[in-house]
Amino acid sequence: MANSTVSMKLLIDTHAKRVLFAETDKDCVDLMFYILSLPVAKLINLVGKQEMVGSLANLYESIENPNQSYIQPNKTKDSLLKPVTSGSHVPLLALQAAPTTVKNYVSDTPNAVCPHCNGVMSITMNYVAPPRREEYDSSSDEEGLGFVKGVVTYMVMDDLVVEPMSTISSITLLNKFSITEIGALQEKVVNLGMDEAVKLLKASLETDKVLTTVFLK
Repeated sequence: MANSTVSMKLLIDTHAKRVLFAETDKDCVDLMFYILSLPVAKLINLVGKQEMVGSLANLYESIENPNQSYIQPNKTKDSLLKPVTSGSHVPLLALQAAPTTVKNYVSDTPNAVCPHCNGVMSITMNYVAPPRREEYDSSSDEEGLGFVKGVVTYMVMDDLVVEPMSTISSITLLNKFSITEIGALQEKVVNLGMDEAVKLLKASLETDKVLTTVFLK
């Protein structure tokens, strides 16, 4: 899966000027679920300190500003400000600025000191080669890739509630929103690249009308 964008089809109530729900596939759902696994510092880094509400940005700057002389010699600011995250087989890997690993360090020197625990890095590790390019670019429906299965279409609500889509669920939602004029409904296909993913992330921290905020305002 080497796509730089994923897409979703919005169903818009043109009278109320809101997104009722979106129809999408596993790639888009995997991306949104992946956001939940991001550390707080990564979220701030992606959204931008100036765009954050509350005081988390101040805490971020408190780590960012001090001189390195105040930091433990075996630690770096980036270990907190730019934490390594795992996101293999997830769309838009631009969200991930570091190799896939979780608190593990590897060195080619047997007496190197681990920056996480201060222990000598003397344990032999087995190297796992990355998949061949043609395997990595194969369909994301392949068993085990991503988080959800690709056997169904998914419905994403304006507040980011995600569930499998069916004809019955669509009709139920139209009744729930008291839609009586089908002519007032409009479909719109939108692509989610890096910019849109960050906007979705920011809006999800501020409102329960996420899709409407990002794609209609």
